[in-house]
Amino acid sequence: MKSQTPLSVEEIPETLPRRQTQARADSWNDVLVVGAGPTGMACAIEAQKAGLKAIVIDKGCLVNSIYNYPTNMVFFTTPELLEIGDIPFTTASAKPNRLEALEYYRRVAEHYELDIRQYEWVKTITGEDNDFRVATTNRHDAIHDYRARKIVLATGYYDLANKLNVPGEDLAKVFHYYREPHPYFDTDVVVIGGKNSAAETALDLWRHGARVTLVHRGAQMHNHVKYWVRPDIENRIKAGEITAYFNSEVREIGEDCVVVRTPSGTIRLRNDFVFALTGYHPDYDFLRSAGIELSSEQLRPVCDPETLESNVLGIYVAGVIVAGSRTSEIFIENGRFHGKLIAADLGAKLGRGNPNFPLDAT
Repeated sequence: MKSQTPLSVEEIPETLPRRQTQARADSWNDVLVVGAGPTGMACAIEAQKAGLKAIVIDKGCLVNSIYNYPTNMVFFTTPELLEIGDIPFTTASAKPNRLEALEYYRRVAEHYELDIRQYEWVKTITGEDNDFRVATTNRHDAIHDYRARKIVLATGYYDLANKLNVPGEDLAKVFHYYREPHPYFDTDVVVIGGKNSAAETALDLWRHGARVTLVHRGAQMHNHVKYWVRPDIENRIKAGEITAYFNSEVREIGEDCVVVRTPSGTIRLRNDFVFALTGYHPDYDFLRSAGIELSSEQLRPVCDPETLESNVLGIYVAGVIVAGSRTSEIFIENGRFHGKLIAADLGAKLGRGNPNFPLDAT
């Protein structure tokens, strides 16, 4: 048999035509939840309890925001206030830590056998109430198509940092998230911000051998800093162990320095690394792309406060995104109850699933 002559590199097409996708049987759902954080999980759990078929999609891992918290972080709250799905959260101490929370939410997902599609990025939501189409891509750029009768958006806010918008912010030495102190031993680090993240990061870095300078535009540390953290950071500043510039702003970040405008004038600080911990915000563009209206000042999604259904019929909002730019108003402790509100409305409108909805479609 004559063998085929292999194609030369020049003859190989750059792209192959994409096979037209069709909705698989498991892609038809009563409820599709975008976001696998505690609130998104709670929404899926309550929907399942109402007899509805639910799926959860997240561009990261399960409870991705908690995974990206500092490695040794301890929650401000007690474990029972983080519980979802009536599953007890037991911990070794009065306040749970990050690892305990990750284990807890894994256990909840397993208990309820939640259908969670990790590492899929929702690209588009089209269609209308009772027949939404959702297109996602995974890490390998493969496209997945889903259909759902209702959509719940529980996308959180931790993925998008509030930018400084100063020259040099895109340098590799600048971070908007903090994980652990070891890489910054014996280096000059600037921490920007005055709330919990900035205070705890500054303390952790200092305790592990970094030379820390804190820059905050306010006159003092924010009043919301945890009650056991605030005296600690203030005492370190008073003792000169952590240098602090209040009523000050970073104006430029260089390769080996940071330019800071202070009440006494502009100064240049020798610097190796910068942690810009100035807060985070919801993905407003994604919400708008789904047709959701946002209030002009606080960018709150327009929704029914009783059901959390948005101005787009069939699309609900849940968790911190309900607060718009006021992200300090909603946490896991109160956002977890949104699932019950939404499920009650879903149950009233859908019953225990719609027998006419083609869940066995191919």
